[in-house]
Amino acid sequence: MGTAALNEPRLWKDALPRLNAETHKYKRGHALVFSGGLTNTGAARLAAMSAARIGAGLVTVLSPSDALLVNASHLTCIMLRETRTIQDALDCIETRHVTAVLMGPAYGLGVKTRNDCITLLKKAKTNALILDADALSSFEEMADALFASIHSSQIAVVLTPHEGEFRRLFPDIADNEKLTKPEKASQAAIMAGACVVYKGAQTIVALPDGRYSYNDNGTPLLATAGSGDVLAGMITGLLAAGMPAFEAASAAVWFHCEAAKKYGAGVIAEDLPLMIPQIFAAFTGR
Repeated sequence: MGTAALNEPRLWKDALPRLNAETHKYKRGHALVFSGGLTNTGAARLAAMSAARIGAGLVTVLSPSDALLVNASHLTCIMLRETRTIQDALDCIETRHVTAVLMGPAYGLGVKTRNDCITLLKKAKTNALILDADALSSFEEMADALFASIHSSQIAVVLTPHEGEFRRLFPDIADNEKLTKPEKASQAAIMAGACVVYKGAQTIVALPDGRYSYNDNGTPLLATAGSGDVLAGMITGLLAAGMPAFEAASAAVWFHCEAAKKYGAGVIAEDLPLMIPQIFAAFTGR
């Protein structure tokens, strides 16, 4: 096993994006989130708001044509852009200087999602790509194609599987009962060539170099629909703002748990981004 660290503020606090008198929105990074179709837009908006709340200076939702009106009716500070093809997305990423991209929440399962992910890994001019939800499940029984593309990509990649998604991507590792959860996450990170956020009651953030963090602030309050979309958006926002992948993912996991606990009973996914400023203020004085 590699180097283990308890996921707590001292692990990543110094890497958090800092504001000063010269800071403007473009310096804070630009996060981009892909939306699903007409009846599958909520996940992208949850992620986008989370990215904005945690520190990205600009956030854009890329929407297919049929979902433009429903997305527009729910977005205010989040920008919206019509995207008919993956080339439209690539053009936006380049011309709008996008620094982190999130693909997957409610995007849809199948060939299109797989092809779009591979294209982003090969061609997107961005610093980081986060693959979540449908972007992971679409590679069931085809994970080798994803891993090969990640290994040959120049982009920092973060994968955020829950238990079921982990099994779809890494079946042999998942079924090995001799391995602990940290060992499974670490082996998966090596196999994929990416930072792996193996979610659950205790979430492991693992890098291919053997480093991993484990949190002790988990809460069953997060067992609610959409909370994973919020976490993916938080990771995206911190990556967009310039944090390294390990620190960004670990910080987002910690903030995610603290936000749920601070809100308390009855928390739903929409509540979590609203708690982020209070969590920041509690330990940084921001």
